[in-house]
Amino acid sequence: MADLFDPDHIEIVPARKLAGRVDGTYIAAGNGFETQACAAIELSFDGISGDFHGGATRRSGGREPWYGRGTEIRNDRQVSIIAPDEMAIVASRMGIAEMRPEWLGANLTIAGVRRLSMIPSGTLMFFEGGVTLKVDGQNKPCRIAGRAIAEGAGMADREAGALLFPKSADRLRGLVAWVEKPGVIRQGEAVSLRLPEQWIYA
Repeated sequence: MADLFDPDHIEIVPARKLAGRVDGTYIAAGNGFETQACAAIELSFDGISGDFHGGATRRSGGREPWYGRGTEIRNDRQVSIIAPDEMAIVASRMGIAEMRPEWLGANLTIAGVRRLSMIPSGTLMFFEGGVTLKVDGQNKPCRIAGRAIAEGAGMADREAGALLFPKSADRLRGLVAWVEKPGVIRQGEAVSLRLPEQWIYA
């Protein structure tokens, strides 16, 4: 029987650390997912206080086809995180002048981390003010956000813009995370990312 732990047949990427900064903080304080800029966001174990996506649990949707729609599940999408450089690429692909974080319902923009959307699940984000977030995974782009972008950018064909966004933002839409250690995150503070050792399961 072959050795299941033969290092020649297992790809292991070592753990590493990265550094960035909080470029912006946002909250969805209304009845919709779109956010507004603010100086800081306060987080508890339920997520961002007063935010549309707050709560210890959430209802399943199209991202969880293995459950009936509306099933109560753990809220692993408490915080939406994007990168300004990636949004600039998406805006260029869509032929618009800019893409504002508010249109995407982003809670945090993080600058200085290359290829932020490719950060692996399980990454810990340690913020200077004491908050720790744990990355669940990539945030898959959808037509709902695409429609908000098309409206915000004043695209002539809003429905075409809604359909264009998922294609333009594939693997550039940022990350979703949940609160491991609560506190306050302020615009401009430093953030340290601890990427876990990654195993390529083959």
